[in-house]
Amino acid sequence: MARAIILMLDSFGVGASADAEAFGDVGANTFGHIAAACAAGKADEGRQGPLKLPNLEKLGLGLLATESGGEQPAGFTYDGPVNALYGYAQELSRGKDTPSGHWEIAGVPVLFDWHYFPNTVPTFPADFIAELIAEADLPGILGDCHASGTEIIAKLGDEHIASGKPIIYTSADSVLQIAAHEESFGLQRLLTLCELARKKLDAHNLRVGRVIARPFAGTNANNFKRTANRRDYSVLPPAPTVLDKLVAAGGEVISIGKIADIYAHQGITQSVKASGNDAIFNATLAAIQVAPEQSIIFPNFVDFDMEYGHRRNVPGYARALEAFDQRLPELIAALKPGDRVFIAADHGCDPTWPGSDHTREYIPVICFGPDLEIPATGGNIGRRASFADIGQSIASHLGLPATEYGESFLK
Repeated sequence: MARAIILMLDSFGVGASADAEAFGDVGANTFGHIAAACAAGKADEGRQGPLKLPNLEKLGLGLLATESGGEQPAGFTYDGPVNALYGYAQELSRGKDTPSGHWEIAGVPVLFDWHYFPNTVPTFPADFIAELIAEADLPGILGDCHASGTEIIAKLGDEHIASGKPIIYTSADSVLQIAAHEESFGLQRLLTLCELARKKLDAHNLRVGRVIARPFAGTNANNFKRTANRRDYSVLPPAPTVLDKLVAAGGEVISIGKIADIYAHQGITQSVKASGNDAIFNATLAAIQVAPEQSIIFPNFVDFDMEYGHRRNVPGYARALEAFDQRLPELIAALKPGDRVFIAADHGCDPTWPGSDHTREYIPVICFGPDLEIPATGGNIGRRASFADIGQSIASHLGLPATEYGESFLK
């Protein structure tokens, strides 16, 4: 049996990449800085002491992060046998955004420039907003600026409910986000508005990576909270990904969480909705039990990025990493001969870094499976020139046509 399971630890960077200076991210290190904060007793909220990831350590995490970050992460001194291939990868794509990282992992780096909205008020083109208001029959909009999603909902949520005007904002990513109350505005109305915004952006030749629906609930600024009904409207990848190649060959691609949205539902045969890392892990275990040969199971563990990275919540990120690590033995026990697990990330989001945006970092590359042969010289596969090495390795493992980019680290 040949199957691939991609565990996407959203935003789990392992040190500033070689080109971090161009992004203002020299010195960023998501993993390293979380480990340092824990060792210094600065992340004891809801947990205690140094960061403990024993199962990931045994798969080479501390060793690869020592190479990628230039120093050993605090407390990660494991030097025993590693039953995995382990290394780290530089991003070829020009951004540090979600679609670029995901698409490159699947063999298609983004070598064009996304459209980014200026950090001005107003932010969005006046003609685009005017058309959106007219065609969606809106009383107007709120926001029209760069903002943190949780902060702008707290700031403008009451006015949104009173006026019926949706909150439209962006960030340093190539993204347009629309927040609206699920009950007073309506979830379906919000999704329809986002679909229209996606069409209008494309019609204006604005190459914006994603339009994101951000529904929220609650009665006032003190208890507004974004719900699990988020939806991303992405443009299509510019070339066939390894997911497309598997579907074309008659295989199955099972998306868990927001993966299907990121690939614009292309190259996906089954989409499993799940919200929160624990539910996503449960769904992944369920898929491993039933997925046939020639399958890719692809969950995105979104909480690392959405709940902790962007919110600069170091203790929360540490707790989430430890919870993930504690569940890894369940996944390992569920694997079948021929399964290959790939642990990766799509970018960094260092919770100790200024601001609330992604950070340009190397990502971890870990591959293991029940019958994976580790070279006698060890499993260190070193620095990979592209995230696409993961997609090329998956193509090799599943007997698919090679992707245009990437070099396989599997025989």
